[in-house]
Amino acid sequence: MRADLLADAVDGLDEALAAVDGFDEALVAGLLRPQPGQAGGLTGLADAVAGTPLAARVAEAAEKAAAGAADEDHFVALAAARTALLGSVHDALTARVEEATGRPRAEETTAAPAGDDEHAANLYAAARSWLCDLVRAGWQGIDHELVGGAAPVVSAMLPDPALRRLATLLDGFAAELAASCPGATLERVPVRRWADLWSRALLLTLPGAARACAVAEATGRLLPLGVDVQEHATAMQAQVHAVFEPADGGAPRLVRASVSAPKPDTVVGAGLWQLLRPHMSLLGAVSEGRAMDLDAMPVTAEGDLIWDDARVRTGESADVLATARVALPTAAAFAVSPLDRHPARIAVPVLLEGYGVEEEGEEGDDGVVFQAAGYRLAVDTDRVPAAGPLSPEVVASSGACVGLLRWDAGEFLLQPLAVERTVRKKTVAVHAGAWAGGTADKAGVRAEKAATDAVTVLRERAGRLLRK
Repeated sequence: MRADLLADAVDGLDEALAAVDGFDEALVAGLLRPQPGQAGGLTGLADAVAGTPLAARVAEAAEKAAAGAADEDHFVALAAARTALLGSVHDALTARVEEATGRPRAEETTAAPAGDDEHAANLYAAARSWLCDLVRAGWQGIDHELVGGAAPVVSAMLPDPALRRLATLLDGFAAELAASCPGATLERVPVRRWADLWSRALLLTLPGAARACAVAEATGRLLPLGVDVQEHATAMQAQVHAVFEPADGGAPRLVRASVSAPKPDTVVGAGLWQLLRPHMSLLGAVSEGRAMDLDAMPVTAEGDLIWDDARVRTGESADVLATARVALPTAAAFAVSPLDRHPARIAVPVLLEGYGVEEEGEEGDDGVVFQAAGYRLAVDTDRVPAAGPLSPEVVASSGACVGLLRWDAGEFLLQPLAVERTVRKKTVAVHAGAWAGGTADKAGVRAEKAATDAVTVLRERAGRLLRK
């Protein structure tokens, strides 16, 4: 990878992000009775899309919002402009990463619009009304009564699989807001995050926005690169990044396979894997370093495998570093849908070798920084799961790294998935998901036993409650 190319400035990036930030700040105090200071953020957003098909509608929306007279259509136009700007940032950064990795660009695919019945249309309208009330009040004006207005909408949406995506987003967003009520007492407002959630949810209420994702079938060999563990207090997900080699000899593709499960907040560390053990064909292959042979596995237009254990067979050994050196350079990613184009969603598998290591950042913190081709690439060791042998110390002693290239707070970061290091004159690989399918590692066995005891106790208590 040409890491030095990541240091070059991206034209228009700072201006686009500044326009988004200005608009986000205008939402803090709300748009019911906007103050003169908020008008700048609204007009700045309109100016940023002046040369696009959105120009006229966004200019009108910004003017109405600055006067406190915006309706739902105006708020939708503002959310669309904000999403378009962040989408352009995503595309520019992705193009830079493609240049640095030298990998081919994926072709766009078209998904069929989902049909909206009258019941769904009414629920979309109810959700849109609540979201517009939120932005009128502003983050500093939220209270439990306002936030609670989402509950009946979410309850009505959840039984319908076609509406569950939006329902889950609204439910999580409302929960965050409820935990921060009243907004007037907040010392710090998560400005970017709440504006992200608001604009995404608002656009998903539009007819046809929640498009049915095109699904094809994947038959061929799957070569895992590593696993990214995403953990919250009540849920977790393990997302396996891999290279898929089609059986028909087609070009290799970058794909993902995710398994998730609800969790109690007391289950942490190695205990997380026990919650996912029903998906042993995937986690076991990752843990053992093996390829998988897929037979007509469903795959979405964005490269997400809809995992089905009945359609997979464990194959031969497949070293992650060898996969990264041989198969990764020619693997193309799938295209990203418009609503998913956001810089926070960038997670590109890359291989980095021949780098130097700094164990402290410029400010004297405890971070790890790779020096590659004169470019300082920060390593995001906070994303390395505790449920595995990979640690900041292991990363700092490595000579090769397979990771996910991300972008956050104005810079590229590397999230390690697996590293290669020399121990007693022998080259060994250490993987973040090495304990996923079980382990004989002493530290892993101890962590697994402690987690097993905790999970057993919780299951017994849950069983008693159900019997009562």
